[in-house]
Amino acid sequence: MTINQAFDLLKDAGGIRAARIITDNVKYLPWWRVRWIACKLRHGVPVAKIIHQKWFYGLPFYTNSHTLDPRPDTETLVAAVISDNPDSPKILDLGTGTGCIIAALVKNIYDASGTGVDISRGTIRVARRNIKTLNLTEQIKIIHSSFANKNLTAEKFDVIVSNPPYIARGDKRVNAGAMHDPKIALYAKNKGLAAYEQIAKNAKNWLKPNGKIYLEIGAGQKTAVQKIFKEAGWKFVRAEKDLSGITRVLVFTI
Repeated sequence: MTINQAFDLLKDAGGIRAARIITDNVKYLPWWRVRWIACKLRHGVPVAKIIHQKWFYGLPFYTNSHTLDPRPDTETLVAAVISDNPDSPKILDLGTGTGCIIAALVKNIYDASGTGVDISRGTIRVARRNIKTLNLTEQIKIIHSSFANKNLTAEKFDVIVSNPPYIARGDKRVNAGAMHDPKIALYAKNKGLAAYEQIAKNAKNWLKPNGKIYLEIGAGQKTAVQKIFKEAGWKFVRAEKDLSGITRVLVFTI
């Protein structure tokens, strides 16, 4: 099978963009593999899950079935942290996933360092692989724990950042591609707010005085999340909108 034949088959299965990404990034494309990939595309498997790579904030990240694929919306979160922290922050990333958030921050903020936390051992392996590939093992450590555990670390941080699970179970707005992401990274109890309740309760234990916490939120969750943090004693700093004009990031301090 020629590369043009492979491209045409993949285009028919998943569209021009998917075909271009796959043929540009997958070196070995015998006929049987092209047909296997085409089958995956027809069943809605995201390209990132097929080629095991997704770019985020200008950096490539390995991804698999254990991790949520990095999404452009989350770049709003990274940009908000960078704008407030010109140099040397110590960062805690709650629910680190692929490690894309903390890696992007450490790569783009002078002398930054930090810790990524996740409850999934499969996800931890992916994050550690990405941190090693990006030559950040001296600046970032990845640990297995949960933000529901107030004793997850004795360290104090200048910045806490999190893109926690925030989708309510049964939400009809979830796209087909997300069906191939781990449910633990997507869904939360209490109408998608349970993770914020845990973070609001425990994160003061890990933040330095005058430190800030940056949270990604789902569409329409601004008021509910603000209420959770206000009742837990946090002070609201500001909100940030993503490129679609949706409020995507909330910033609080203690």
